[in-house]
Amino acid sequence: MEADTEPFSLPILHPSDRTMLSSQKNLTKSFFMLLSLPATAMGFALSVQISALSWILSTKYHLEIEEIGLVWAAGPIAGILGQVVIGIISDNVWFWNGRRRPFILIGGVLATLMLLALPNIDVISTAMGIEGILGVAIAVALTLDLAINVSFNPTRSVIADVTPEGTERTKGYTWMQTVSGTFGVLAYAVGAVMGNITLIYGGAVLVFLFSVVPTFFIEEPRELRDDQGAAAAGPGFSFNELVRTTRPLWGFFIYSVYAMTLRVMEVDLGHYWVEAGLGVLTVFLVAESLFKKEEGLSKEAASDLGFKKILAAHSFTWVGVQTMFVYMFAYVTYEMPGLSDVHMGRVVSVSFLVLNAVGALLPAFVLEPITEKIGRVKTHMACLGVMTLGYSGILFMGGTPLMVYIMMGVVGVGWAATVSLPFAIMSQKVDQTKMGLYMGLFNLSVVLPQLVASLGIGELIGAAANKNIIFAICAGSLLISTLAWTLVKENAPANA
Repeated sequence: MEADTEPFSLPILHPSDRTMLSSQKNLTKSFFMLLSLPATAMGFALSVQISALSWILSTKYHLEIEEIGLVWAAGPIAGILGQVVIGIISDNVWFWNGRRRPFILIGGVLATLMLLALPNIDVISTAMGIEGILGVAIAVALTLDLAINVSFNPTRSVIADVTPEGTERTKGYTWMQTVSGTFGVLAYAVGAVMGNITLIYGGAVLVFLFSVVPTFFIEEPRELRDDQGAAAAGPGFSFNELVRTTRPLWGFFIYSVYAMTLRVMEVDLGHYWVEAGLGVLTVFLVAESLFKKEEGLSKEAASDLGFKKILAAHSFTWVGVQTMFVYMFAYVTYEMPGLSDVHMGRVVSVSFLVLNAVGALLPAFVLEPITEKIGRVKTHMACLGVMTLGYSGILFMGGTPLMVYIMMGVVGVGWAATVSLPFAIMSQKVDQTKMGLYMGLFNLSVVLPQLVASLGIGELIGAAANKNIIFAICAGSLLISTLAWTLVKENAPANA
């Protein structure tokens, strides 16, 4: 059905018919909860992956730390390709009565199948006549993360599509994290109490239901419109735009390609001069964006610079976060050597349960009201400062499960902000008609640091006798990110 001739009262909406739920028209809490379910499905799949992937590869398939890091590296590679490409496509297509809906459905079904494959990697390997399981493990992890990334961008972009910039947009993303985080808590609770195998199979069912059913009750706008009500003129994308916009991340990208090439080719250069040079390049490019002034620039140039600053600041958050997610099991094994494999897995699951419990409670009920008083950027920066203290607490006091749980609760304050506020902050910097594209580019500030954590940091941790280095890296990365966010300016939407 063609679009109505009169736009809906919200500037960004131009509904394709009159079947829209009243809850969507009035932007009620029930609609925000419904809108959150597709992202919840992908978040739950990711929670299962975080809780169970390293555990199952280590205990059932007996892979080494470096091999586990290589398997985890497959996911960020999928993110680099998946989120950017799907973002561009979903901005400019319409089928199955939606723009984001088709990719949510496809990704949800594929993620369900890959979750079912996780505990059966050995069976799949045998059936395919492959002797080793590393290649199959990488293929399953890559496909799972590709499925998650195929859906994650649309599940986040659709929130911006159907909400006006401002308080309602912030509510959309904070409710997304509250609902998603609540089910993340359920994931880790199931893993801790009933075991990771039960978590994997139960997660497959939930991911399928939450990614498929809600999409048929969310009415997408037939045309993407900016905050002034103008429809998108066309794709408006170029490779040059991608390269120019992501300049702060060039060092992360070059290192990822370099390290992955050496790892795949099994080459050991015997020195780290290249790594040192790329580290200097990364620091320079990040600092260049952060310290450049926005005053005196045109609105478009200031918006572009503001987006780059967000990429620079957010990237160091994910160096620390990914290090925690991938190598938490190694830290627990080192600090608490008396634990069995099952108990070690449960300590990790409870740790992430606590993290996600705090991450679920805070966004909609605590952080969103605070943002109305002091702004999104200051709120986010303060939360990252608390997260830095939490990581430092684990580093210096995390010798028992109880202390790890307490400190993970502190870390959860920063986690609550990390998975909610940056999306709202970013969405006010960019062209609303290219939300899928910029959501994909923003994701590069997540996946490229994840590759650094999975490859370079994994090698460093594997070689270190003292695994406390894991949380030294986490604390240092979050401190840098906290300081970087002080240089991000909260301003009006790009199209205001």
